[in-house]
Amino acid sequence: MKKLILILLPAVLLWACNEEDEKIYTDADVAITVLQPEEPDITGTTASLTAIFSVPETLRYTNAGFCYSTESKPTIYSATVNASVSVDSLKGVLTGLTPKTTYYVRAFVCMYQGNAVYSPEITFTTGEATGNELLSVWQPPSYPDYYVPLANWSDRDKWNLANVHDPTVMLADDGYYYMYQTDASYGNAHDGHGHFHARRSQNLVDWEYLGATMESPPDWIKEKLNEYRTAMGLQPIAVPVYGYWAPTARKIKSGLYRMYYSVPVDNYIKTGAQNTTANFDGSWTERAFIGMMETADPASNQWTDKGFVVCSSSDKALSYSRTSQNDWNAYFRWNAIDPSLIITPNGEHWLFYGSWHSGIVALQLNPETGKPLNTLGQPWGTASDISAYGAIMATRNKSSRWQGSEAPEIVYRNGYYYLFLAYDAVDVPYNTRVVRSESITGPYKGIDGKDVTNTGGDAFPVVTHPYKFSGSDGWVGISHCAVFNDGADNWFFSSQGRFPANVNGNAYSNAVMLGQVRSIIWTKDGWPLVMPERYAAVPKVPITEEELAGEWQLIDLSYSYGNQKTSSNITLTADHKVSSGLWQGYDWTFDATNNILTINGIDLYLQREADWEANPRRHTIVFAGYGSNNKTWWGKKN
Repeated sequence: MKKLILILLPAVLLWACNEEDEKIYTDADVAITVLQPEEPDITGTTASLTAIFSVPETLRYTNAGFCYSTESKPTIYSATVNASVSVDSLKGVLTGLTPKTTYYVRAFVCMYQGNAVYSPEITFTTGEATGNELLSVWQPPSYPDYYVPLANWSDRDKWNLANVHDPTVMLADDGYYYMYQTDASYGNAHDGHGHFHARRSQNLVDWEYLGATMESPPDWIKEKLNEYRTAMGLQPIAVPVYGYWAPTARKIKSGLYRMYYSVPVDNYIKTGAQNTTANFDGSWTERAFIGMMETADPASNQWTDKGFVVCSSSDKALSYSRTSQNDWNAYFRWNAIDPSLIITPNGEHWLFYGSWHSGIVALQLNPETGKPLNTLGQPWGTASDISAYGAIMATRNKSSRWQGSEAPEIVYRNGYYYLFLAYDAVDVPYNTRVVRSESITGPYKGIDGKDVTNTGGDAFPVVTHPYKFSGSDGWVGISHCAVFNDGADNWFFSSQGRFPANVNGNAYSNAVMLGQVRSIIWTKDGWPLVMPERYAAVPKVPITEEELAGEWQLIDLSYSYGNQKTSSNITLTADHKVSSGLWQGYDWTFDATNNILTINGIDLYLQREADWEANPRRHTIVFAGYGSNNKTWWGKKN
């Protein structure tokens, strides 16, 4: 028998042999035999394998090794490793395995111009792994951030998180996270392909595009719109112009999921003409509608529309005139976009919604129907007349109808309701704030104690903000978030991120909208900190004190309208000093139990994450923390 020595190299093999599931290859009544591999020697990330085989001298083979998978009957088109061949045995080492995972393995011999011959299958389960082993086998995400070459509709299967805007994320019974979004994409790639597009992931890193959940607008929107216009003494609009914005999706119970979506009507109230400068008729644009869809199976991506939930409402009766297009004293008090649903611990259903105008409101729903618990009445009149449309939960400015606040996201954790808010314009300034309350109906207060329900004002802390680490273009427009958890109190923050203008010489790069997922760490006082680098499933290996000495990048993430906050360098020395940078001269301490680095009295919460700016990408350590004077701090180790 020939002896063939092959280098051990994990690879996907494409050999000149046919793929047939046979154990014996016969040529002129001479057989090749590949016996079942012996019990392997395994660690958390490796397995050493041996198998006996027999090949007559008259036959030729091109390769031999082991194929393996987490599913039964792996083939040469599964993951493989070449074997070293010695007399009648094959030896190989599988590397890069996932700890505590069951694998199926078969030895194979690939015949010259013939079939792949397989051994019987064995299984084994990897053990625990050391921290270094876990980090050594971790692979950073490979998809591009600047996805312009893949932005077209024809490349949608390659999008991953490209072309994502205003995401909502829910975890379903099948173990997948499902994401839905506003109709927005670079170059309007979505146009003509339905609405409220979906994708899904099992690991929050790799996302599969599923397509639209709504093929065309439901008839009820136009019918309801013109019903109201008739009651207001206005002519119906024959062909309304719609937007499709900011859905929220939630699991209601096993086998029932609901999606609340918003459809604003972009026609002027007075004449019904499309909203253009040339058509301006001295009135505001029409109301927005929130509707609801249901499904029993998100994987099917088949949703059944359930109709009207709520619409924009006005406390100005029929006084819908607008003095000019620079008049921001909006006609509608409550703007029916950006819904967010929460089910309270006692089973109540509440819909939070609102954008700019007078602020964010909460509306209680009937859990059985998903519709308003109480009768709404007509959506115009006095403030008292429209009180059924919701009660104020947060306002940035009680005296203004144009206040730069929108996109509520409401979640519950450990006795508090947390209300996340998007501030300012979406292109560059977009930033996120959070307030909390022990009651679903408020008052909601910031980390500084400010009551944004009754008094109003800017909410603090700042959770995300335009930023830039060195060696990168950074991100802007980071807000309109989804906040969700994995059922084990691991929480995540998802939003879009945009590039600044003129990245790669592209004047329109600010229209690149990449979906982003980040981890949330909760402070000892129960406030959420969003990590500065995006989630990439880096193993949660304990951080040691020795790792903290070295160069770091520090960002003062405090609010600055429209400005991309940039990093500066600081140096931590092994003798617990900050030797350079903003905090030079201060001592540092490390609480290894809680992963807290403390400098200048500021607790900085540490976590391992991907360094997305590095080339090639790698893992590193990052931190986030809240300081005095409403400051937020982000950092990462170089």
